[in-house]
Amino acid sequence: MANAGFDSARLAQTRTAMQRFVDAGHIAGIVMLTWRHGEIAQADALGFRDIESRTPMSRDTLFRIASMTKPVTSVAALMLVEEGRIALESPVTNWLPELAKLTVLRDPEGPLTQTAPVTQPITLLDLLTHRAGFAYHFTAAGELAAAYESVFNGFDSMVDPARWLEHVAELPLMYPPGQRWHYGISTDVLGALVQRVADMPLGEFFRTRIFEPLGMSDTGFSVSSEQAARLSTSYAVDANGKRSAEDHPSTSRWLNPKRFQSGGGGLVSSADDYLQFARVLLGRGRLQGDAAERARGPRLLSHKSVDLMRSNFLTPEQRAIPAFGYPIWRAQGFGLGVSVIDDPAQQLPAGYRSTGSFAWPGALGTSWFADPVENMIGIMLIQRRAAEPFPLAKEYERLIYAAIDD
Repeated sequence: MANAGFDSARLAQTRTAMQRFVDAGHIAGIVMLTWRHGEIAQADALGFRDIESRTPMSRDTLFRIASMTKPVTSVAALMLVEEGRIALESPVTNWLPELAKLTVLRDPEGPLTQTAPVTQPITLLDLLTHRAGFAYHFTAAGELAAAYESVFNGFDSMVDPARWLEHVAELPLMYPPGQRWHYGISTDVLGALVQRVADMPLGEFFRTRIFEPLGMSDTGFSVSSEQAARLSTSYAVDANGKRSAEDHPSTSRWLNPKRFQSGGGGLVSSADDYLQFARVLLGRGRLQGDAAERARGPRLLSHKSVDLMRSNFLTPEQRAIPAFGYPIWRAQGFGLGVSVIDDPAQQLPAGYRSTGSFAWPGALGTSWFADPVENMIGIMLIQRRAAEPFPLAKEYERLIYAAIDD
């Protein structure tokens, strides 16, 4: 603990605070893992993996990490870039001809019949930076929102990415490629691209090129029958605060090994597994740690590729546009699959992340960040789908930053 540079009493307050959220019924359970200066300073599992059976949460619990999948897919794409098999500036139709005849809405909230041809092709860089013009059903408007929900409802059954891409091509883009940051299925399309270029299933690429080299044995697009015993129940909370189970381990969609391999949000992982991945990004392509550990660990990407991931690509005009209804780009820009803090004083709500800190959370409340100034990684995992999924993450971050004592 001394080498990690935390005050032990202050760090213990994190556990106390999160236990209050469990006791109040806001969450079923939580796993927190805090790493700094080469050491795991905190590893806490509180509450229950499943409320009904009173199965306790444990450090090796498996979580649906949702959009925390996106940085993994971005790393896979950049590995192919480094091999010269794809290029950042190249049109993705070079590999995904299904997208050759896309149209774009004349009015983002207008009817689907009012479209124009796409005059500027989507590039790999557009996919990585969410500037391709795609949306999700919850980030679209008007008729497009309903169309997204209809077309992609049950897409777990679309095992073949080519068939899925045909569905993508049925819908117009919300914005012209390159025009603005807009959250959508860009990273799912990126996953289909990785699969096409690598000529193997996305999960196989992840397993052989990322997960096995890093010892991430609990991360994948599905869980085995043995792993299912460690899978957390996923809960949904409605506007009135009523909680219900939306995915139970005994009947989980993640038990199906043939489910759609969503590069945008399909992975299951554990806190310790994801720590390995985060350490590679913090270490600029190789595990962050002491010299001996770095020498043993594999290099997944070059320094420069990771530096690009951790650099802002949004223009000032694009950053002025709110996202999810909030001015989230005041303090941070967006790189290649992760957000990057470049003006810490503008964090909303106020936060402590240092300049250069990077992250990207998941819709079920899963959250992580890496801070190169403090040489620190924080991971907080819950399974709670709600209108405001991340207030616990802010409290967790506030407390661990307050516990730094070196």
